[in-house]
Amino acid sequence: MCVNLEYLGMKKYKDIYRNLPVSTLVEKSLERKEGVLCENGAIVVNTGKYTGRSPEDRFIVKQKSTEGKINWGKVNKPVNEQVFDSLYNKVLEYLENKELFIFDGLVGAMREHTMHTRIICEYAYECLFVHQLFIRPSSEELKNFSPEFTVIAAPGCKAKGKEDGVNSEAFVIINFDKKIILIGGTQYAGEIKKSVFTVMNFLLPEKGVFPMHASANIGKGGDTAIFFGLSGTGKTTLSADPNRNLIGDDEHGWCDKGVFNFEGGCYAKTIKLSRDREKEIYDAVRFGTVLENVILDEDKKPDYDDASITENTRAAYPINYIDNAELTGIGHIPKTVIFLTADAFGVMPPISKLTKEQAMYHFMSGYTSKVAGTERGITEPKATFSACFGEPFMPMNPAVYAELLGERIERYGTNVFLVNTGWLYGGYGKGDRIKLSYTRTMISAALDGKLNDVEFEEYPIFKVLIPKECEGVPKEILNPENTWEDKEAYRKKAIELAENFTENFEKFKSAPEEIKLAGPKVL
Repeated sequence: MCVNLEYLGMKKYKDIYRNLPVSTLVEKSLERKEGVLCENGAIVVNTGKYTGRSPEDRFIVKQKSTEGKINWGKVNKPVNEQVFDSLYNKVLEYLENKELFIFDGLVGAMREHTMHTRIICEYAYECLFVHQLFIRPSSEELKNFSPEFTVIAAPGCKAKGKEDGVNSEAFVIINFDKKIILIGGTQYAGEIKKSVFTVMNFLLPEKGVFPMHASANIGKGGDTAIFFGLSGTGKTTLSADPNRNLIGDDEHGWCDKGVFNFEGGCYAKTIKLSRDREKEIYDAVRFGTVLENVILDEDKKPDYDDASITENTRAAYPINYIDNAELTGIGHIPKTVIFLTADAFGVMPPISKLTKEQAMYHFMSGYTSKVAGTERGITEPKATFSACFGEPFMPMNPAVYAELLGERIERYGTNVFLVNTGWLYGGYGKGDRIKLSYTRTMISAALDGKLNDVEFEEYPIFKVLIPKECEGVPKEILNPENTWEDKEAYRKKAIELAENFTENFEKFKSAPEEIKLAGPKVL
């Protein structure tokens, strides 16, 4: 298909391949030696030096249109127009006389909130990646396609760090005025996905839409559930429920008409993936799926337990590879919201119910914990906080998103539960992680309304409400203190975590007093 790139200043290129079918993109990737096929038909690629996002290398151009709206700081680092223009010209020069792979697609399943997005890739497999992850347009939509935002991904174009006004050879720069995302120096395709997500998170609140770093599914009766959670908490795993239809696994908007997926695919972690534990995801890895940094054995079979390249091994596949997916990407107003955390201290309840104020507090906190092996230098569990359960992708002040959440809880009477998928019995290194089967049972009880008729009690220090019973789950684990032999050690850990919460929330000085008071309190 003919496509004109002169609006980008791109005039010299060898060939342009636009919206190629999956089979052709796989063939191109193999011809160019970008990856290899494994025994289940997926293409396996190695992303090189960058096996995950590079937060220190993500910038937003500071302009009049963004200056007073972006939450500038370590996460949203500003860069001036001159730096962007210089690197933009460098990328254009680098891409001269090269084959370019283009995907013209949609972001946002609800058409009144859809962003038409053009993604220009240096690598064929990156184009396959975005083809599978974003919403594929109809032939009619493609014929009349006009991009609102353009992504240019040139992994082979490396910056000179400070000399080029950035921090290293890698750069991801969002220019809201020019409606361009510029990516260079990193081959990790997740940068494309997350930078587009960031753009949506900036644009949608002004339309009254609540953008969420969350998965979503829908029950047989049409009841929608939202799952917030940071990496490793089970957001993808728990939303892929065999008894419910998956709307999406990562990025959604919540408007007056309901919930809609931003994407048309899933980007699942595959470390320690097994068919017994995560059948839906395991079976989705087949021809057309992109596997990142997964080791193959002698028979070209994926070894999901091998983390020798990275713990962050991933699979990108279209949502229709999940048997019980909701292919419209749209659900009703959510009846239930689940906050997921993987508490390694062993003191957060497996499930607790939150008031509106507590929900806003925990949403702004975005707590989970890192354990040994997840990052260099971590030998003991460490509390980590990411506002809105996705701070790197939320360019505005967290209070903007929290207010959108609180307004919806109040308007629709949505129930909010905090679910701990982490450890009990003394915490990480001493106790065991909560069984996935128990977590699924508790979440099902919350979604099905079975907890509505159960007696709750206030959990000391954290002040959340915990159920006294939940059918199918041992009573003793519902209150974490019961699982500790050393009660004094338990209290010490609980106070330590509560103090971590309080210290973190000090940065939200302008938060309403009722939100501040909804957090943990050490007596």
